[in-house]
Amino acid sequence: MKFFLTAVAITAAMFACNNNTAQTAVKMPASNNDGFVKLFDGKTFNGWHTFKRDTVGSAWKVVDGMIYLDTSKKEGWQVKDGGDIVTDEAFENYHLKLEWRLAPGGNSGIIFNVQEDGNKFEHTWHTGPEMQVLDNDGHSDAKIYKHKSGDLYDLIASSKDASKPAGEWNLAEIICNNGKLDLFLNGVNVVSTTMWDDNWKQLIAGSKFKGRADFGAYKKGRIALQDHGNAVWYRNIIIKKL
Repeated sequence: MKFFLTAVAITAAMFACNNNTAQTAVKMPASNNDGFVKLFDGKTFNGWHTFKRDTVGSAWKVVDGMIYLDTSKKEGWQVKDGGDIVTDEAFENYHLKLEWRLAPGGNSGIIFNVQEDGNKFEHTWHTGPEMQVLDNDGHSDAKIYKHKSGDLYDLIASSKDASKPAGEWNLAEIICNNGKLDLFLNGVNVVSTTMWDDNWKQLIAGSKFKGRADFGAYKKGRIALQDHGNAVWYRNIIIKKL
């Protein structure tokens, strides 16, 4: 009986370690698609900075080839010395690929076409649309229409829930090409629309962004990873200019 209990304890400990989102990520094949370049080298924050700052806040860390947000010190709805991080380079007409995973109950987002213009914009989402990153099973936002993982946040709901549970890796893709916008989650085309036409303007007018004249209006901008106060990991961030 003692041997049996010891074996059970060891098995339970191994299971806990394998499901701890702070552990080393399972290695996934690197993209071999022609034309893609790395936005994250897996070792440093070269090419990134915190929104409206020169460097990346200390809450963001590089661990085992992943970008990780350490949430041990909260500050309001975000993290102390965290904030959204953005690419140094602005992009127009591109195919973005990256993988993300969340701690249980987590919330983050991939925000694109972000503008930095002095004190004009307080947050990345004041100008850039967002592909929602969410634990649909554990976060209350999943109960709100157009707020689930893979949604074009508060604008268009996903065609289906293609997300994986908290702790598992999800592959997100954003293709923005001459106004045609497609979002893919784990290989599923969850959102397809056209930006900047009359329908796009109507979508914004019916959303929480309706009072922001500059929201979703830009054809070129930075890519942002959101600090929403929850632990999140990103890796294999690549982009191809179209």
